[in-house]
Amino acid sequence: MQFLSDNAAAVHPAIWRAMQAADAPDAPYDNDALSAGLDAAFADLFGRDCAVLWVATGTAANCLALATLVPPHGGVVCHREAHIETDECGAPGFYTHGAKLLLADGEGAKLDPAGVAAVLDAIRGDIHQVQAHALSVTQASEYGRCYTPAEMAALAGFAQERGLRLHVDGARFGNAVAHLGCTAWEACAGADVLSFGCVKNGGLGAEALVFFDPALADLARVRRKRAGHLQSKGRFLAAQILAMLEGGLWLENARAANAAAREIAAAAGERLLHPVEANEIFLKVAAPEREALRAQGFSFYDWGPDAARLVTAWNSDPAHVATLARAIRAL
Repeated sequence: MQFLSDNAAAVHPAIWRAMQAADAPDAPYDNDALSAGLDAAFADLFGRDCAVLWVATGTAANCLALATLVPPHGGVVCHREAHIETDECGAPGFYTHGAKLLLADGEGAKLDPAGVAAVLDAIRGDIHQVQAHALSVTQASEYGRCYTPAEMAALAGFAQERGLRLHVDGARFGNAVAHLGCTAWEACAGADVLSFGCVKNGGLGAEALVFFDPALADLARVRRKRAGHLQSKGRFLAAQILAMLEGGLWLENARAANAAAREIAAAAGERLLHPVEANEIFLKVAAPEREALRAQGFSFYDWGPDAARLVTAWNSDPAHVATLARAIRAL
């Protein structure tokens, strides 16, 4: 009974069908008809012009985005537990050729203007210190917390006031929008670029890099090629992304994952370390309790010495979810 990660979930059948349908001759790289349709598809979703590039991984999406916003001598303000800081093996510095991550605090791995200001105000405005050029926020955060439209608007306004570009890491963007019940744009309003996650939401190997400032995409295209991410049969990546948008599949999948997480959260009660707003559940469970759950067939990650992280997915088996909820109640 798999609750390790939504990365481990099956690929949605609609994604397989779309890739099979794309298995016909077309222009290579990103010159095919499907890749050409990404801009319009996302313009419809967000209600504004955008330029969209496919890449294979979330790490590439995040880091190519940052590389378009920040020079090698610059800095990116992010939460100290953001994925770009804790789980990307130094890739932001690699892709940006040396830009520094400037770490801020915030409850639930979320940033707010005051926390960002504390970092910025400590930087002297001289040649000896790294100057911030961008702000990166994660929607939903590393602890599954979601920025409300008001919170996102406040951060975007603050970033603009301080002359910072805004990047949104949306590896679980669908889960955030499903929880918030808002429009896609309201969940990232003011962003210059969004990493729109697909793999965690039923995709196989494609993420969308969505530039709301289309002029930035030209630089990103060059960097994508130089980084080895311009795949020759890019139509298969575009096919996955378009299939995810068609008929609102991205939201349907996210809602299913969120609903499974809520069922588990209801059983966890006071064991919850964070409110469950997306598809991640963080529980206070001692080592013997974790082993007891594993002995019953549940897989999940430890989260420090006295906690666990469980992640639901678009296809979490309802029977497995119910069994886990009963097992947590019985601890």
